[in-house]
Amino acid sequence: MERVKLEVPEYKSTISVEEAIAGRKSRRAFKHDAIKRREFALLVWAASKAPSAGATYPLELYLVIGAGAVEHIEPGVYHVENGYLEPHKDGDLRVELATACLRQMFIADASFSIVITAEYERTTRRYGERGIRYVHIEAGHVSQNIYLECEALGLATVAIGAFDDDEVAKVLNLPEAHKPIYVMPIGVKI
Repeated sequence: MERVKLEVPEYKSTISVEEAIAGRKSRRAFKHDAIKRREFALLVWAASKAPSAGATYPLELYLVIGAGAVEHIEPGVYHVENGYLEPHKDGDLRVELATACLRQMFIADASFSIVITAEYERTTRRYGERGIRYVHIEAGHVSQNIYLECEALGLATVAIGAFDDDEVAKVLNLPEAHKPIYVMPIGVKI
């Protein structure tokens, strides 16, 4: 696995924000087509553009990419850092992730999943217990950005909150401080 620079291409959607909102649905079925690199980069960009309480930015994104599922990107787990995908763990781990998500096996059919994790202390250090709420609100912003960008690109996703936290952390080899909040499998819409 190699470090991947995410170039965010110029893109103007063919649908309005209102059309994306109206069309947004949770979809659990995916075609087995590879996602184009440009669409992939736009999704990761959209996931990275959410407001953060006090600019504490507690969220960390991990991508679980399948074999042949995203153009020109090797399978594995990547950590999104400063416009790059940093290799984190080798191999196509979609089945293992689906199993950790209480055996919701449709997750293994997605081209890739975005796993939204949080380092709560970044926000609770400033806001105390209320910071936990702010972290969850921020995760909701990120999730909605992913939903709307998927709709604009003709892709499918669903927000998954039903999973074994420890098992997801183990599959992704997460640092102790990074706690999983959401798993969002993404693929080409059927």
